[in-house]
Amino acid sequence: MGDRPPERRPAPPSRQRSLRIEEPERRPLLPHRVTFSHELDREVFSCYASATSHLPVYTNIHRIRRDIVSVVEDYLSLDQLRDVRINISVVRPLVDKLYEQDDISIVYCLLVNRAQFLNEQAHLKNRQNVNFTRAMLCELVATRILRRFNEDNEGPQNLMVLAHILIAGFEPFQNAPPEVRSEVESSLSLNKTLPALEVAILSESRHFLSSTSCQKVVDAIYMGQIIYTPSSYMDFISDHYKQRPISLYDPRKAPLLNQYRLVVPRTRNILEISQFIILLSFYLFFMAERDPTQVSILELCFVIYSMGWVLDQFATILEHGWRVYTQNLWSFLDVTYAVIYWVYLFLRFFGWKTGRLWLSQQAMDVLAIGAPVLIPRLAFNLLSDNLVFLSLRSMMSDFALLTALAGWCFFGFLLSLVWLGGGKYGAVTISKWMIYIWFGLDGSGIHYSTEFHKLLGPALMVTFAFLGNTLFLTILVSMLSTTFSKLVAESTAEIQFRRAVLTLEGVKGDAIFAYQPPFNLLAIFFLVPLKFIVSPRWFHKIHVFFVRFLNLPLLLLIAVIERRAAWLASKAQKSSTSSAFKPSILNRRVSRSRAWFWDKWRWSITSHSDLETVFEVPPPDSVLNEINTDDDLTRHMIRRQFTRHNTLDGTTQPPTEEDLGPKAKPKLKTLNRRDSIAPFPGLKAELRDLLSESNEVSDITARLEALEESTQRIEALLGRIADGMIGSEIGEPHVSRSTHAWATSLSDEGEHSPSEQ
Repeated sequence: MGDRPPERRPAPPSRQRSLRIEEPERRPLLPHRVTFSHELDREVFSCYASATSHLPVYTNIHRIRRDIVSVVEDYLSLDQLRDVRINISVVRPLVDKLYEQDDISIVYCLLVNRAQFLNEQAHLKNRQNVNFTRAMLCELVATRILRRFNEDNEGPQNLMVLAHILIAGFEPFQNAPPEVRSEVESSLSLNKTLPALEVAILSESRHFLSSTSCQKVVDAIYMGQIIYTPSSYMDFISDHYKQRPISLYDPRKAPLLNQYRLVVPRTRNILEISQFIILLSFYLFFMAERDPTQVSILELCFVIYSMGWVLDQFATILEHGWRVYTQNLWSFLDVTYAVIYWVYLFLRFFGWKTGRLWLSQQAMDVLAIGAPVLIPRLAFNLLSDNLVFLSLRSMMSDFALLTALAGWCFFGFLLSLVWLGGGKYGAVTISKWMIYIWFGLDGSGIHYSTEFHKLLGPALMVTFAFLGNTLFLTILVSMLSTTFSKLVAESTAEIQFRRAVLTLEGVKGDAIFAYQPPFNLLAIFFLVPLKFIVSPRWFHKIHVFFVRFLNLPLLLLIAVIERRAAWLASKAQKSSTSSAFKPSILNRRVSRSRAWFWDKWRWSITSHSDLETVFEVPPPDSVLNEINTDDDLTRHMIRRQFTRHNTLDGTTQPPTEEDLGPKAKPKLKTLNRRDSIAPFPGLKAELRDLLSESNEVSDITARLEALEESTQRIEALLGRIADGMIGSEIGEPHVSRSTHAWATSLSDEGEHSPSEQ
């Protein structure tokens, strides 16, 4: 009977849930918030501040700047900011202070401060590293706060809270004093609101965007689970009669022909790839039969479709601005093709109008150089997550910058050689020789350098060869290697950053994006004048009618696919009411019915699926109690964190026999964020060893040890004297008794620790 384990009562449901998630690696730093103070059922918009207009954004921005500036005074890297000591002393107090305000604009204010610190680093020559550290600290604190909002909210409310934080519209001067607004009223932009997600992209907050909490919202926006009306700088066709607040999309409640599904980022990405494939097909067929003497039907189709495609790209630039557009992976290719197309169109029209055949031929030649732009662009679309294309996108700017600087510097060599030659050789010939020397192809320039001047000509050519072929090419290779190594080290963050840019650009607010090229040209010529004639309500009706009419097959296909997926999800949820499994298991089983043979063999015949099922099936109360309660034989570190008994002075005591009795209820202490360091055994000893490394603490320790040894020697000596005096003859009793009392008092004092003395 003594070996029989004591019976344990089942823990309450709330405690069961907290014990399941409070592992050492995932234990929250503060108690979970029971309710969220902001009303999620209110309509919150991204295009303008409505329900969030009461938040003190202006005050929060300057409060955060004051705190960050007062905390950071030296340069620290990101790894140093993540160190446990900096985390305890700097990062966590800031996160606690800002998170306890329960303000969804805090993340936006932190990212605004990050953008400002980066701006100061770029323009100011002093304390650049300090400003960079402050910018990193703002990003780190914003990531931690967003993670806490993610941990403290569950279910559908979790996604809505994160969506309100990231895509709700905020204004930097929101709730600013009247005198401040009157002072800057003339410089305020027309579009006053920006979401935190767009500010993160503008400030290139890659670690923030690659966090799990942020990617949860980005993926939901990309898939179309979260819908909202974005803010735009300028609209070609402005239709703001009905604004869509931030909400979760339910395809069963949406209309069958929902024109807003055309601007969902995933659907928009598929449509853009299809449009580009059509453009590339027209280009290849037209260039195969190009004839400058006549204008064919194929050329007209190519010109009209290309014009609609270029108009779509121009509207994308106006939608979110040039800075966000250039963050796209293939934006430089689109801009290059747009320039080539407009040059071709101008030369072709002018040559056709004047009858000059050579201008038409030049137009064809200019259009021919668009092939190196259009062909790789399709690869950028299909392999956007490939590290090679990410590296090419980032290294192109470094290559272009260094090439421009080299050309500028070597232009002086060209002028010197032209003047020394006295017109014997032209500038084009000399430039050709210099380019050959630059790439190490030919040494004709050095061979003919004596004809410029017997001494100065060879000296200039040899100097150019040393600077160009040796110095600048070495610098170029070093710069590109450094850029590539940085991208490889942070490849995941770079991929998530580009995905966030693609998602933000995919949500369109301009009504022109509902029309596919070349129908957007007709929308420009028909709907723009119509807007000045009819009322906003009738303009919205006419716009919706044309969009649904032109995209009828596409809208029906989208509706069928989404409702089919939603029907499967609803069927799984109904089955979950009579099953002990979670909906994720049912969804996987529903998908198995349509899986290929390999998937069926993997999940049905083998036991690989048990590796996931063991975590998806909730354990019973008996197993939870056995896990969460310690016993005399178990001293595992993880279990002792749930059942340790803390005394008033902070020491840890083992459970007594009364606590482990058969009818005793386990005394569990709920840990909060401020106790998150205490459960780790040996941490106090490690901190003590860490502190003992300093010279001052080591000196004090040596002195205390020497004092303790001296006290022990005195105690032993007095003890021997006292024993001798007590055992002697009683000649002077009062002296003996007093001496004995004095020795006893010294002995008692010697028993105290040196710190108490």
